[in-house]
Amino acid sequence: MIRKNDLSKLKEDIGFCIGQSVRITTNKGKKKVLTKEGVVESAYPNIFTVKFEDEQSSTSRRIAYSYTDVLTNTVEVIRCSDNSNIQNLLN
Repeated sequence: MIRKNDLSKLKEDIGFCIGQSVRITTNKGKKKVLTKEGVVESAYPNIFTVKFEDEQSSTSRRIAYSYTDVLTNTVEVIRCSDNSNIQNLLN
């Protein structure tokens, strides 16, 4: 069960990661998993944004993720600096 304290702790942890490299693993359903590395760009009350660089076309893309997606394990956020899973820090 997700508690309100978990959500506020997650928002705080994501806020500390602004400007840091993270690896995002997204469960797209039907055994489709997407993994990308990017930089946490900003954190808002309901979402946070990650900027991804595409080396082949030299373009960047921003994707917004919901905190509840992280809490329900649809999205996994791992800091690249120390390979720690942000949601595991909640326990």
